[in-house]
This record gives sequence, C-alpha cells and structure tokens, in this order.
Amino acid sequence: TATGTATELGRISTLLSTVEKLTTPLLKQMSLFGQWLAGVILLLSALIFGFGVWVRDYPMSDMFLAAVGLAVAAIPEGLTAIMTVTLAIGVTRMAHRHAIIRRLPAVETLGAVSVICSDKTGTLTRNEMTVQTVIDTDASFEVSGSGYAPEGGFARAGEQVGPESQPLLQELAHAALLCNDADLRETGDGWQLTGDPTEGALLTLALKAGLDLRRTREALPRTDVIPFESEHRFMATLNHDHAGHGYLYLKGAPERVLSLCAMQRGADGDSAFDPEHWHARMEAAASQGMRLLALAVLGLADPPREEAIRAVADCRAAGIKVKMITGDHAATALAIGKQLGLDESVSAMTGAEIETFDDARLREVVNEVDVFARASPEHKLRLVEALQSLGEVTAMTGDGVNDAPALRRADIGVAMGKKGTEAAKEAAEMVLADDNFASIAHAVEEGRTVYGNLKKAIIFILPTNAAQAGMVLIAILLGITLPITPVQILWVNMVSAVTLALALAFERPEAEAMRQPPRNPSEPLLTRFMLWRIVFVTVFLVAGSLGLFLWELERGVPLDVARTAAINALVMGEIFYLFNCRRLTAPVVGWSGLTGNRAVLIAIGILVVLQGLFTYLPGLQTLFATAALDLATWGRILVFGAIVYSVVEIEKAVIRRHRAASR
Repeated sequence: TATGTATELGRISTLLSTVEKLTTPLLKQMSLFGQWLAGVILLLSALIFGFGVWVRDYPMSDMFLAAVGLAVAAIPEGLTAIMTVTLAIGVTRMAHRHAIIRRLPAVETLGAVSVICSDKTGTLTRNEMTVQTVIDTDASFEVSGSGYAPEGGFARAGEQVGPESQPLLQELAHAALLCNDADLRETGDGWQLTGDPTEGALLTLALKAGLDLRRTREALPRTDVIPFESEHRFMATLNHDHAGHGYLYLKGAPERVLSLCAMQRGADGDSAFDPEHWHARMEAAASQGMRLLALAVLGLADPPREEAIRAVADCRAAGIKVKMITGDHAATALAIGKQLGLDESVSAMTGAEIETFDDARLREVVNEVDVFARASPEHKLRLVEALQSLGEVTAMTGDGVNDAPALRRADIGVAMGKKGTEAAKEAAEMVLADDNFASIAHAVEEGRTVYGNLKKAIIFILPTNAAQAGMVLIAILLGITLPITPVQILWVNMVSAVTLALALAFERPEAEAMRQPPRNPSEPLLTRFMLWRIVFVTVFLVAGSLGLFLWELERGVPLDVARTAAINALVMGEIFYLFNCRRLTAPVVGWSGLTGNRAVLIAIGILVVLQGLFTYLPGLQTLFATAALDLATWGRILVFGAIVYSVVEIEKAVIRRHRAASR
C-alpha cells in the first residue's frame, strides 16, 4: 500500500505544488503603469522644485509646497478604488449569469481569453445520456425513448422485439445494472438519478429490458469491485447468486474492453473474437455522435446544448478558439465537435497521440486541433502549457481532483459547480453554477466589458489629474499665482473625479464587445490612442480653467473667487467629458447617449450638490478657501463644459473617419 507522496492524492499534491500560477494581464499592466507614473511624477516635481529655487529664486519652503501640490495633482489617488469597484461590479454581474468568480483580478483576465478548452459531457452537451443502440455480435438493437424514464422498447432491423425473448439482451441488461454504482428512483417530479449520467442511462436500459433494480441486486449481490479509473478505463464487479456461482461483469472504454476479449458471444454461442468486425461497427456508431461503452457495445447519445452551439458561434465571432476535451472515442468526439461548429473543418487528436509528442511537437500542432479525444487530466496540463507558450490566454474547464493542476496552471481555471470536486473548485478562478459552456461565453463578455470600463475610467480620470498638474506647472513656469491650492487639488481628486469615474463602472456591454478579437495581453495599459486622448483633453481643461482664472483676476475679483471659478470650470469640464467617455470612439449623442447610464446621472447629481456646498457653505469656504460665484461666472463655466463635450465628439468623428479610410 502506497503512502504519502506515493499515493494518487500525493502525486496530485506534488504536481500542484510545482505548477506555477501566472499573474493576470491587468496586474502586470497596473504594476508597470504605477512604476512609470511614479517615476515621471517624482522627476517632474524635482525639476520644478529646482527651477523655482534656482531659476525663479523662489523660497525653498514655497517651492516645496508647490512641488508637493504638483505631485498630489498628478497622482490619480482614486484609481485603485475605481479599479476594485469596477472588478467587484463585474463579479456581481457574472454571478447573475451563473459564473462565480473566486479571485477578483480574474474578472479582467476573462476579457483577454483567446482559447477556451472545455470538457464535453455536461458542459457542451446536455449530460442527459440515453442508450440508443446496442451492438452485439450478430446485429444491433435500436432502443427508443429518451431521458431516464424507462419508456421505450427494442427493435431489430425495424421490427419490434420483446426483450424477454432475447437471451443476449437479458445478459447485457444484467451487466448494465450490476456493474453500476448509480441509483434511479421514481419521484413525484419524475425519475431522479443519483450518480453518473452514463450509469443512469444503463439503469434505464435495464428497466426497459424488464429488470427490477432492487430485486436483481438482491439476487446477485456484489462481492468485490474494481472502480473506474482513467488509467485503466474500465470498471469491473464480482457478483454471486447465493448458490455458489460467481459472475464477473465489466464495462468501460470500448477499445480497452475489447483488448481484453478473446471470445465473442452470438446467438449461436461463443466464437473467436473478430476485432475488425467490432471496430468497423463502432466507427459507424461513433460517426453519428454516439458515445461508446463496452458491455456489448452500447451507443449512448448526449446531444449538444442548443445554447452551447450559440455560445461557440459567439466565441468564434469574437476571435476565441474553442477546443473540446473529452474521454470519448475520437469519432464520437469529432461528430459532436462538428455539431457544435467548433471550426469550418473540425480535426481531432487522441490522448495516445499526445503522449507520443514531445513539448516542441505539441506546440506545433495544438492550435490546429479542435477536439482532443480519450484525453486524461495529465494531457490537459500539457495542452495548457503548450497553448500558453504560444502566447494564448487560456481558459480550462475541469471537475475532478486530477484536473486541479491544469486548472491552476490555466490563465482562467473553470470548475463545475454541480459535479465538480472541492479540489477542482479550490484550484479554479471561476466556478460555473450551472455547468454550462454558455456561462463561460457570458463571463468572457462581462470580462471584456470590465476591461473596457476600466479603460474608460482611466481615460476619464487622468486628464483631470494632468490638468491640475498642468495648471500648477504653467503657473510656476510663468511666475504667476497658483490657480489651485494643494487642499483644493485633493478635493477635486478624491471627491469630484472619483465620484464621476465610478459611474463608468456601471456601463453595460457594448454591442461590439463580442465582435472584436481578444486584446493582446502584452498591450500596454495606455495605448497610443489613449495617450492622445488624455493629452488632447488635458490641453482643453488646462486652457479653460487657467484661462478663466486669469480672466477673473483681470476683472479685479479676489483670489479666492478666481480660484473657485477655475476649480468649478475644471469640474464642469469633467462632467461634460464624462458623457464623452461612455463610448471611447462611438458617438454619445441623443437621448439614449445622455441618459443610457443611470449611474452617470446620479453621480452628476451628487457632484452638483457637493460642488454647491464646496462653493457656498461657509464651513467649506473656510476649509478650502473658496468663495461664492455670480450667475455670469456660472454661465461662462457652463459654456466651457459644453465646448469640451463638443470638441471631443468632433475628435471622435475624425478618428472614426480615419479608421474607416485606413481599412
């Protein structure tokens, strides 16, 4: 008897400990972005401090405060909170669509998935097994009925036959019932299965053949059993009849069971085993999408889910490759793969072939194969590693203890909520509450939405920070009074900008979300387009806010009034720019564009109240050095906001026209 690491569980535990868990694309990007941003801000603050002290001859204490103000203005303090809230909202939405996220960053990783490796039974198919064909030595029986209800009968060559008149069929029915760990009971809600669906289909076959489950098991009780394992791919039981006679029943993968056979039984008795005869008939059944099981040879149908067929089509439209992994016969798996529409020309490979390939050869072929048949959990791990070595962001499904290493290694491990083991769920990032492939496709759509909303939040909040820093920077370079103080900067960063940016986390999926290819995980967080938009909007916010500040000073108003006008101009620019950010390049016009996200309207309403208090409440006026504004000033501020909105919409139109012309 093996102990410790020599046991199967010990081997899996050792394998788990050696599997490296990859970090998510977002965490990589945020880490790099944070380092880059911190370096730029510190360098700029140091340069401005030196410029003020040695070029402008300002006191060091004043320049220290100015440099701190610049750093505070440039750092997006609320970005971490916005990212966390956006991911959390994504988790909630996915839960409503039967995908339970166990690790928060996995939400965004789903949006980058380029390959989904899915189990077949119960995930892509209905997991409602029904024996439809019984193949014996001489001919075949067609079995009618569907589901677990024992309704239906047997036919041979189109003619109905009574099961009691078929000795071979009765022997087979006894094997189906006795070499079986499942249980089937009739309840008020119909026939309920406890156990494996395949074994449930065998019990239904036995009932159709006229056997009574309880009485047959009492008449031929089990003495010993060899449980089914993926290594030997069969189950065997030893039963006795209370009269000293023993019976050995065996079922399993056809090629494995047939390899153990030396004789075959027909209506005329036993004869020498003819492997070519059996393989030809098995191929014919498997090509119809039937799952094969050897007692005789049984053809079990488990049709694809309709919603899985649609989800596979959606994934292909989104540039995501779907690969099916199953323990079934290759011909069966290939037929199901064609029904699912995995590719224009579906190809298959067996686990035996995988074992003959080294890692380099597997990398060459893995992307060309759609179906992996007779695959084991160990093969899953090799497939994940091969796909990742090609730069694919891979999702892998699994439910057994042996699947845990592959689930842990995958970028997104997906465990089954209904039939999955606790080990599989612990190793996975996501658990499917309904064990349905369509839920994975829905989760990918939500993942893309989350990443898109994060980009919208970033492209919204960074111009605000850059505009404040720009105002401070220009004031120091020109030697004029600072248009905004450090404490006012904190108000804009932590209250105004965060309040508005959080609303973008509630944006719904865009119509094109699942019509675009997966993003490149190595793509920087700030693309060239985003950098352009940030600079473009920053220039307008700085020009408007600083310009209004100088305008008010020229009018002879007090400094606190001019600063209050500048701050409110900046915030008004943010409010109008928020509408622009609902779509990065698509137009945001009309009633639906302006009112399509209730969270945006609520955030604007809250911010208007807060800015009113900031401007007119005596306590806050004292704290932030603000002052009341007249209606004329508010009019100029409102016009500036409308200009920001209009200019960005025009810029979007130019970008759309340019992209259309370059295609």
